Amino acid sequence: MMKVKKILIIEDDKSIAELERDYLEIEGFSVEIALTGLVGLNKALMNEFDLVLLDLMLPRVNGFQICKAIRTEKDIPVLMVSAKKEDIDKILGLGLGADDYIVKPFSPSELVARVKAHLSRYERLKGKEVQNDIAIRGLRIDQVSRRVFVNNHEVIITAKEFDILTFLSLHPDHVFSKEQLFERIWGFDSLGDISTVTVHIRKIREKIETDPSNPQYIETVWGAGYRFRAF
Repeated sequence: MMKVKKILIIEDDKSIAELERDYLEIEGFSVEIALTGLVGLNKALMNEFDLVLLDLMLPRVNGFQICKAIRTEKDIPVLMVSAKKEDIDKILGLGLGADDYIVKPFSPSELVARVKAHLSRYERLKGKEVQNDIAIRGLRIDQVSRRVFVNNHEVIITAKEFDILTFLSLHPDHVFSKEQLFERIWGFDSLGDISTVTVHIRKIREKIETDPSNPQYIETVWGAGYRFRAF
């Protein structure tokens, strides 16, 4: 029997949280609700969930803080939900490790579609046969434990950052456009924004490069995309 996927909704508006829960439960998901940021953060860290649906504007502890804390402990999809449409909020949320940023108001069917897309993509990536470590010029990617080391020092990296870095390193000197990377990492059926690729590349560089403005690993090929340098 297929395991029922567990989803945590962290949302301070009870009516919205219950609506999201009802539509997700209709689709067969098991759903828990946390109406405050602190309760939600504790639930996320102390229990096993397959995905977190996280509101941005929460009292005391906001969605940015919660996302960052979850990312230090868990490797699961985090979908950020907000009424704020500003690009800076989207960039910050994605940069902290959120897998998607959904702007309110949205249709319940869109929410369900995005949840399914991210869970499906996550399962495909987890289910792939893992090869040996990748070691290139002081950078080591341990595909079994999904950990990254630079000059033998571990750097903390999010799930999507790891997927992008691993994919590019397995295809050295090949130029991939943002659209191609989005399709490969998020999946063709994903409903996200390809601008998230740029955000994730920037975060990866900040973590693995000595000088992020002059990258030695992931290069920008202007007008074309990104390339991992083999030498």
